[in-house]
Amino acid sequence: QVQLVESGGGLVQPGGSLRLSCAASGSGLSIYTMGWYRQTPGKQRELVATIASGGSTDYADSVKGRFTISRDSAKNTVYLQMNSLKPEDTAVYYCMLRRGIRYWGQGTQVTVSS
Repeated sequence: QVQLVESGGGLVQPGGSLRLSCAASGSGLSIYTMGWYRQTPGKQRELVATIASGGSTDYADSVKGRFTISRDSAKNTVYLQMNSLKPEDTAVYYCMLRRGIRYWGQGTQVTVSS
């Protein structure tokens, strides 16, 4: 059983920064791809960024150059550093781990507003 617990969301002004963390419980998880998705009301969940076990990353075009995904395999933790935040980044952010199927965290709210 895989459990994912996110933290670090909150309210930030436009142009500000936030760092999300996601801790995964379970053994042998460092070999699997992890990532972040986000969802706003009435819209489908969309990819933000993923990171493979070897460190290769993939980003949505909308966040390239502003967001950075990283992982600490020893801690089974993935991070999302979000800089230059915009109001359109407001969403619930979900951590994901792909081990055959996708496992999801409970989500953390990020609100970008003045």
